[in-house]
Amino acid sequence: MQMPFTVHRVTKPSGSALPIHSHNEAQLTFAASGMIQLHTDEGIWLVPPQLAAWIPAGVPHRLDIITAAELWMLQWQPSALINWAPAHFPDRAFASKVTPLLFSLLGAAIEDNVRTDRTELVVRLILHELSAVSDAPTYLPLPRNLVAKRVAEVALGDHCNRMDLAELASRAATSVRTASRLFPMETGMTLKAWRQRARIVRTMEQLAQGKAIAQVASDAGFSSTAAFSCAFRQVTAMTPGTFLCMPR
Repeated sequence: MQMPFTVHRVTKPSGSALPIHSHNEAQLTFAASGMIQLHTDEGIWLVPPQLAAWIPAGVPHRLDIITAAELWMLQWQPSALINWAPAHFPDRAFASKVTPLLFSLLGAAIEDNVRTDRTELVVRLILHELSAVSDAPTYLPLPRNLVAKRVAEVALGDHCNRMDLAELASRAATSVRTASRLFPMETGMTLKAWRQRARIVRTMEQLAQGKAIAQVASDAGFSSTAAFSCAFRQVTAMTPGTFLCMPR
């Protein structure tokens, strides 16, 4: 008889990756230590230990290990979701805040590591404790429209945001008007806001890898550490220093 859920605990070295793949089961991935980045067609999630990433069954995804990480992974069979998930449970990928209760439940599931009545109750309760945060500041939605995708690719290569909109649009073989119209439709964000978030998410990766704030600010093209801190706070609601002090 197929188990309705499975629990895995693995460690991955910094710089490693799980290439693009999908599962027949839905999966929750939590980095108990370290930081990971999850890629799907919908977007990119930078996942620090304050968040856990949910991937529905059948969704192709890639996992990059930004810093050495201990991963806790739980998988649910489709039948288990039908029977156990709360009403209106999201059918898309999302990040969830890891509340103290969710952390305790994940820890209990990992420690049990076998199917028991207690573990089943814990795993069922985890589904009820998950809270979708689709617009977390570490999430970068990706456009699906081919023109908007070209714009996004060019913008992601411009780490310092040196290109103005005219040059960006020209390199993507489109117009400023078209790019500016498509991004809110495709990502829910203006092109300017999307570029700034992409820039800040990249600096979060660098900070997590141990680079100094001043160096990260300079590499990202900010005029000063103060300017970087201000932009970082606007996107994430915290300062770079606060981010660095969070547990990893």
